[in-house]
Amino acid sequence: MRRFIPLFALFTAVAMQFVSCTEPAEYRYCEGATWGTTYHITYKSSKNLDDSIITVMRDVEMSLSPFADSSIISRINRGEDVKIDSLINRVFLASQEVNAMSEGTFDPTVAPIVNLWGFGYKNGTGDPTQEQIDSALALVGIRECSIKEGKIVKKHERTEFNFSAITKGYGCDLIGEMLSRNGCDDYMVEIGGEMALKGKNSRGEEWRVQIDAPVAEIDTVVHEQMTVVALTDCGVATSGNYRNFRETKNGRKGHIISPLTGQPITTTTLSATVIAENCMIADALATACMAMPIDEARKMIESRPGTSAMFIIANPELNETADQPKTAHGKPSGATGASPKASTGASPKAHAGQKERNKTLADSLLIVTTSRFPKQL
Repeated sequence: MRRFIPLFALFTAVAMQFVSCTEPAEYRYCEGATWGTTYHITYKSSKNLDDSIITVMRDVEMSLSPFADSSIISRINRGEDVKIDSLINRVFLASQEVNAMSEGTFDPTVAPIVNLWGFGYKNGTGDPTQEQIDSALALVGIRECSIKEGKIVKKHERTEFNFSAITKGYGCDLIGEMLSRNGCDDYMVEIGGEMALKGKNSRGEEWRVQIDAPVAEIDTVVHEQMTVVALTDCGVATSGNYRNFRETKNGRKGHIISPLTGQPITTTTLSATVIAENCMIADALATACMAMPIDEARKMIESRPGTSAMFIIANPELNETADQPKTAHGKPSGATGASPKASTGASPKAHAGQKERNKTLADSLLIVTTSRFPKQL
């Protein structure tokens, strides 16, 4: 016996589908904590994609986090016979690219030395001997590693990888790619200060990105605005050395370790903000810039098409240490991070105070940009 669908029921189903498909898109917001930091994501969509965002973050963690014992990279670090996935393949090749550009100053195989200094995924003394450093240096060298038949071939069986200096940026890109696949043409993905940007903001403008000069406190970070730029269809990342440090018997040591010497980096550069075609490359280049003399870092950025950078350095005329330039309030200040620019509705008095603080920061810090860095607003 043939069955017939009533005409009115069929019309209702088609009408409901039409309404669902044509539901107007709106700007949505997703925020929370992940990978030991925070994230803030704005995207324009007719449907809620928050669950998909969290799924991407979880995928990244289970592939690339050396802090997750069951992740693929942790298993590789332990010497297990395991094939890599597409995520590791992508960051591995990008890391080799930036390693070559930076003449070895960016190298995720520095992981054993980072651990020795107490900044990695294994507890170290935080004040290693030269003998320990030399022993670990023999394991470093991503150029001498390769991928064959879906597996990483290490320089040495004890070589380990920590892609943390590129993973946040790559995570931003992956979330952006997921949003694009779901029809989103406008989004801002920010994880721990790194950003992937596409399209326009809710005002129909390019995304306003604030580059910070935060004042470091013991328990928190007070952000001071250095400048604002309008950006879209790119990745933005900032690396800095003022916030993550350890006190040792030989003084304060920052978390950025040279793969060439095995020692914490000490330069006058307080932060480097890089703009590139994607956030993964921007993230890696920003870290490399912090490990290089500023003239070499600028030359590297200038040599790469479509890439620009802003460096914030300590004013050498103030006779302050490079890692702790002082403000008028006598507190250490540095510069890391980019953040979405928002209107605060502050009073004229507050704006006047902000201008005064900006003037103080301008006196204590110097801004150096490459030729293609966008106009500051």
